[in-house]
Amino acid sequence: MTTLIQVLVSGLAIGGVYALIAMSFSITFTTTKTLNFAQGEFVAVGAFLGVTVLYLLARAGGGEVGFASLPPWASAGLNYPVAALVAGLVLGALGLLLFAVAVRPFAGKAGMNWVMSTIGFGIIVQSLGLAVWGPAPVNVPSPFGDDVIRIAGAGIRPQEILILVVAILLMLGLDRAMRGTRIGKAMRAVAANPQAAALMGINVAAMMLGAYALSSLLAGIGGLLVAPIASASLFLGMGIALKAFSGAIVGGLDNPRGCIAGGFALGLLESGVALWSAEWREIVIFLLIIVVLAVRPNGLFGAQSLDKV
Repeated sequence: MTTLIQVLVSGLAIGGVYALIAMSFSITFTTTKTLNFAQGEFVAVGAFLGVTVLYLLARAGGGEVGFASLPPWASAGLNYPVAALVAGLVLGALGLLLFAVAVRPFAGKAGMNWVMSTIGFGIIVQSLGLAVWGPAPVNVPSPFGDDVIRIAGAGIRPQEILILVVAILLMLGLDRAMRGTRIGKAMRAVAANPQAAALMGINVAAMMLGAYALSSLLAGIGGLLVAPIASASLFLGMGIALKAFSGAIVGGLDNPRGCIAGGFALGLLESGVALWSAEWREIVIFLLIIVVLAVRPNGLFGAQSLDKV
């Protein structure tokens, strides 16, 4: 029973991050039929931007702090939410820049130049990050401390609970916004048929820009959420983005709710297999993806044919 609870909590926590990033992949794919292959670098930069804000707030509070060894109180109070907000907004703006310079010039043209341009944009972002912050990982204090909470014998870190709660709230809020607001309905109309949406007076270009901004915002917040568990590193995001993309593929890239389910399923599977054998974790995950795609090429909940990537 203790083992089951441990697997459930750990799997749902990391699955929440995968689901959040998987949803971000779905947002750009359904709206623009393109993907941001720099999403991993965006996750890492979001983590470091959050750490930078925590460091500046701690310094402004009069404390003697070092960037590489932030004290636990640096994340206390409103510091952590403010850092998450700043990281999300800056990454959202970076998403706008990415769309303008690396996706928009190739939209509607033959070929897949946007794939290489988004990868190149990510490499530039990562290189700039290395020049600013350096390659060393940075420990990030959790806003609720690092003391392990015991539930029926299972050890759970407060940050894992925070990740799960924030991820679920963000996903529920976005789902509600996409179905109940004018902007959300406009984005869904563009996703369904851009030409028809344009004839109805919807600004298709603005909706596509918004999709990239929203997707990048989620990556920034996701990076700071996972940093207290994995440490902030500019190489942190690649593995997370790859697993999240896998979750999106398994769930169905054109179905946001399917992507969420795929992300959580992947987190639970990873946690369960790691408990048995860490060496088999990646093998089992990617075998599952191969099997799912062989049986359901569009994912478990996908419906449309995939034209690109």
